[in-house]
Amino acid sequence: MTQDHSTEAPAARGDRIAKWLARSGVCSRRDAERLIAEGKVQLNGAPVTHPATFVDEGDIVQVEQKVVGAPDRTRLWRYHKPDGLVTTHRDPEDRPTVFDSLPPGMPRVISVGRLDLNSEGLLLLTNDGALARRLELPSNGWIRRYRVRVFGVVDERALASLIKGSEFEGVRYGPIEAQLDSVKGDNAWLTVSLREGKNREIRKVMQGLNLHVSRLIRTSYGPFQLGTLKRGELEEVTGKVIREQIAGLAGGKTPRGA
Repeated sequence: MTQDHSTEAPAARGDRIAKWLARSGVCSRRDAERLIAEGKVQLNGAPVTHPATFVDEGDIVQVEQKVVGAPDRTRLWRYHKPDGLVTTHRDPEDRPTVFDSLPPGMPRVISVGRLDLNSEGLLLLTNDGALARRLELPSNGWIRRYRVRVFGVVDERALASLIKGSEFEGVRYGPIEAQLDSVKGDNAWLTVSLREGKNREIRKVMQGLNLHVSRLIRTSYGPFQLGTLKRGELEEVTGKVIREQIAGLAGGKTPRGA
């Protein structure tokens, strides 16, 4: 057990206790820090008095006198998010959340990026915050692909021009690759691809083309595909696939983080 208020720690040390508790599925890091401040966390029988406390292998951690098991290995799931769910653990409007919809027995997970309330399709979930942050990095250059149904008259030339970037209501958006797939009456289906996106970017950019998005389905996130997952269905990605698809894990090492 090591309690240290310094900002740097030797590389040999384990995780900070708030991170360790989050990885163990007890609560979020913020809630773990609150529990520590309330004196409800013990390490090897002694009260933890500061969040800059490190947990080493073999240490015994207790929360409110109950022993907490060690963190699980890094895991990743593909989830077909239905529309009508928010991608947050706590919603101030008390709307149903993605995490409320997960099956019993799931560890505490966080999402890799988000899909808004009315969007659906592929959402990656992981028990490892460091992996989530890594998969969200724009530097990965991962393509995020969507099937988009729009209402209105599609100008294919304007659609093609989105590859140069666009501006709507004073906000500048990066390159978007969009193509027309089919038209039926006043509705059309598009395939839209981008490498990074601002909040509700596709909806706003289409609005700038006088198109209303009536359905938005994410079909892929980098190398991970929605495939045949049904709405609300969840499937774990194997460790082998994680190592193959995520650079730096080829040696069989799985990342750890909060």
